Amino acid sequence: MPNAAANSIAENLARVRARIGRAAQRVGRRTDEITLIAVSKTFSAEAIRAAYNAGLRHFGENRIQEMQAKHPQVAELEATWHFIGHLQSNKVHPAVELFDRIDAVDSVPLGRKLDAAASGHGKRLPVLVEVHLGSEASKSGVEPSGLPVLAEAIDLLPSLDLLGLMAVPPYSEDPEQARPHFQQLRELRDELSRRLGRPFSTLSMGMSHDFEVAIEEGATEIRVGTALFGARPRKAE
Repeated sequence: MPNAAANSIAENLARVRARIGRAAQRVGRRTDEITLIAVSKTFSAEAIRAAYNAGLRHFGENRIQEMQAKHPQVAELEATWHFIGHLQSNKVHPAVELFDRIDAVDSVPLGRKLDAAASGHGKRLPVLVEVHLGSEASKSGVEPSGLPVLAEAIDLLPSLDLLGLMAVPPYSEDPEQARPHFQQLRELRDELSRRLGRPFSTLSMGMSHDFEVAIEEGATEIRVGTALFGARPRKAE
């Protein structure tokens, strides 16, 4: 990757970290409570390497085939790889091979297949349950009313480690429009903790345009792509 492009990613990262710091300070949180996941889908292995060299250690991808192509070029990086998209059941085995975490479990059958695959690989796989917030039919995730049953089932699977919840609220130009959804996800997480009698540490919510609001509402992980890498290539979306 040309030095100018790598420098741009490093500069973008500095700006994002400054935004994280200001948002955390507003609500009395520490920045080390918040994990920045670089959403590297559609971007090259060279861009991932530049982001890694700038200090990023968590990366999110949502296409198995794309990650399979990139993996040989980034396999040696000491990074945590998050699968952040809707996972089709026939892609479970390569997903478990390629990724350290599956951040979008949305059904019991998917959870069971992930559990079996993780067991076959001799690993305990960290996962998040994706909750569908808002009325967008195109978005995946369990409805809030179905969350307790799904989470209880996932929590019993021996090769999965349920860490918490994730959600992608409906997009709005005004980040404040996402605040009620972020509040709802936090409340659902807290209710789930009470129901199952144990803490769930992870709230994955907030993207490039609204992550400050998500941090104010308790996000422990934010997923940032364009604010780090720039506009996405059109071809792979």
